[in-house]
Amino acid sequence: MKKTYLLALSLGLSVSSFAQRTLIHCGTLIDGVSNSPKSQMTIIVEKNRITDVQSGYTAAQASDKVVDMKTKTVTPGWIDMHVHIESETSKDQYLKRMSYNMADVAYEAQKHANTTLMAGFTTVRDLGGTGVNISIRNAINKGLVVGPRIFTSGKTIATTGGHGDPTNGINSKYTVPDDVTDGVVNSPEEGRQAVRQRYKDGADAIKITATGGVLSVAKNGKGPQFTENEIEAIVSTAKDYGFTVAAHAHGAEGMKRAIRAGVTTIEHGTFMDDEAIELFKKHGTYYVPTIIAGKTVGDSVKVPGYYHPLVVPKAIETSKQIAATFAKAYKAGVKVAFGTDAGVFPHGYNAKEFQYMVEGGMPMMEAIKSATIVNAGILGMKDDLGSIEKGKLADIVAVDGDPLQDAKAMMNVVLVMKEGKIYKQK
Repeated sequence: MKKTYLLALSLGLSVSSFAQRTLIHCGTLIDGVSNSPKSQMTIIVEKNRITDVQSGYTAAQASDKVVDMKTKTVTPGWIDMHVHIESETSKDQYLKRMSYNMADVAYEAQKHANTTLMAGFTTVRDLGGTGVNISIRNAINKGLVVGPRIFTSGKTIATTGGHGDPTNGINSKYTVPDDVTDGVVNSPEEGRQAVRQRYKDGADAIKITATGGVLSVAKNGKGPQFTENEIEAIVSTAKDYGFTVAAHAHGAEGMKRAIRAGVTTIEHGTFMDDEAIELFKKHGTYYVPTIIAGKTVGDSVKVPGYYHPLVVPKAIETSKQIAATFAKAYKAGVKVAFGTDAGVFPHGYNAKEFQYMVEGGMPMMEAIKSATIVNAGILGMKDDLGSIEKGKLADIVAVDGDPLQDAKAMMNVVLVMKEGKIYKQK
């Protein structure tokens, strides 16, 4: 390669056609599949893929680019299974919902997407927005916007007055366009129709709100909001169209209905009971805990006027329970998928979830796998994402420090590579 490169230079030829390798020299490598870290390794990247992983620090050729991470910890790019890329918590969040048009939403989403990628999350699953989330995904894929790889559900599927009904809290004398409420369903047939609409819109997954929620302008945050046959209709139709289904659920009865109906993931799971835990294990359903979101609303609710009065008691109750539920569920053997609910807290702090998972009893290596190889499998992307192995897409992150000793090191991101392109390097 070196002789070819020098010959091209001597003949005055362009060398851009010769594939440049990037060598990442890793002090510590956590590859996403091994149970122990590896020391002094080299990842070789060509174009957008990993072409080899070698022991020791591979010597560079003339045309190679070397990325020195010899004092850092290198991992696969992280995957967050629950974000809301369009929005972010703020004291005027309810006013924004009423005053923003789609262009305003799109500009904010671009900012949040960039922030998320710089925080080490090269892939996210966006679970509910206005539909702009689909456009942002497409813009990122085209290279028009910098951000993580996005798998999105488009608009949430909800019930009238339920968590996810975008007209909650709006005075009845005001009207909204029909497309705003096209995800509000009240029968199995309407549920099937909503899934088909998401397929038409270009969504990647389906999101339903199986119970009430914390931040919706509604009194009950735990009660079930779909009948089981409604969920069954949604799930069966989703499978026909190649979708997995994510179910927002805080209350136990709603999540039990959703698990029995065949959803892939339960989001939040705050008030799961012992029966729900056994159903998780029986059906192999994944639990996406979003601990950081619960803790954040507990902090925000202390600010007078930050939330609508109906939200306040729900935020207090959820914040007190969510971490304890994670600890209990993990100890019981429920399968965990890393997810944060970013947007409920400021984007860019997603990696703090690792700290809370470790505090709840999960070993750090297992937490990293939940955010890499486990989530890649749920997304159907295990052949391309989730680990640092030959042939995988070159999504690579490095942090300053040893996260196996201190989970807070995951907040110190010094390198972000997505599909072989470096977006951040310190």
